[in-house]
Amino acid sequence: MGAYILRRLLLMVPVLFGIMVINFVLVQFVPGGPIEQVIANMQGQGDALEGVTGGAGDAGAQRDVTSGATGTTYVGSRGLPPEFIADLERQFGFDKPPLERFLLMIGNYLRFDFGESYFRSISVVDLVVEKMPVSISLGLWSTLIAYLISIPLGIAKATRDGTRFDTLTSALIIVAYAIPGFLFAILLLVLFAGGSYLQWFPIRGLTSDNWAQLGPFAKIADYFWHIALPVTASTIASFATLTLLTKNSFLDEIKKQYVMTARAKGLTENRVLYGHVFRNAMLIVVAGFPAVFVAVFFGGSLIIETIFSLDGLGRLAFEAAVSRDYPVVFGTLFVFSLIGLIVGLISDLMYVWIDPRIDFGSRG
Repeated sequence: MGAYILRRLLLMVPVLFGIMVINFVLVQFVPGGPIEQVIANMQGQGDALEGVTGGAGDAGAQRDVTSGATGTTYVGSRGLPPEFIADLERQFGFDKPPLERFLLMIGNYLRFDFGESYFRSISVVDLVVEKMPVSISLGLWSTLIAYLISIPLGIAKATRDGTRFDTLTSALIIVAYAIPGFLFAILLLVLFAGGSYLQWFPIRGLTSDNWAQLGPFAKIADYFWHIALPVTASTIASFATLTLLTKNSFLDEIKKQYVMTARAKGLTENRVLYGHVFRNAMLIVVAGFPAVFVAVFFGGSLIIETIFSLDGLGRLAFEAAVSRDYPVVFGTLFVFSLIGLIVGLISDLMYVWIDPRIDFGSRG
């Protein structure tokens, strides 16, 4: 097993490098870089992409000023001296060739130096740490609630396979799975957050303005009060897949020979179910917990964060991509990719921990 873990750790290096190379190359062909964003903002044009696509009035006619440093023409740079454009290039590091910029970036990342945001005057690490509580709250609680619902419900459906209970719960699960998360979030907002009916829950932030003055228990209650609706909206579709996975896993194990042998020995149904079947059936469900958490943590929170006015990693990544804040884009990409690879390794180790019969180390 030690050799397997070492191989997986060493494999992370070329995988990370490949991810960064592909994304760095793609970024070189994306119009409206950070310098164009600065110029567009200075001239009151908003987004530099408007000029690239021919919008923003006469921005399409403003392509005739070329930077002397790299020979690159910037949209909307008419009236700005070439020296100013060259100074912007030096500040953003674009006075160097792409290969040199990439190698410098990788060298800094190996020291976990992710630089500073172009437009926020804050380091990428501090920015990520600042947004982390929102994403952790959504990811952790959504995953835990999904598992707490899915495992008991899946077991109940497996033991009552084909009954009216199984049919009704399957119908409810299909309906829940079919409802888009953002649509359910809007429904919760309208019904319970002062949209048109009740105003039971807040719609902004993780805590109230007076959170610092609250007592310990009041702080906990205030925190859960704020995340109740966002977590519910994030969980609605995820528990459907886990429930059906749990049910099918249990049904598959119940039909095996060792279960029939245990019943023949006179063991009670609960002893057979939870003493023998549970561990084997839960292998694929429990071992996938890290991957499910990371998927919710990184991938599913942008729309939920936007609807409920939460400032988390989803909105950070989206806004950085729109504004071409490359240090934030590549810094978060590197960290998230590294976390994803580590979580993949942890998932494999959980398989071994749950079922010692599995041995990845024996694979050639």
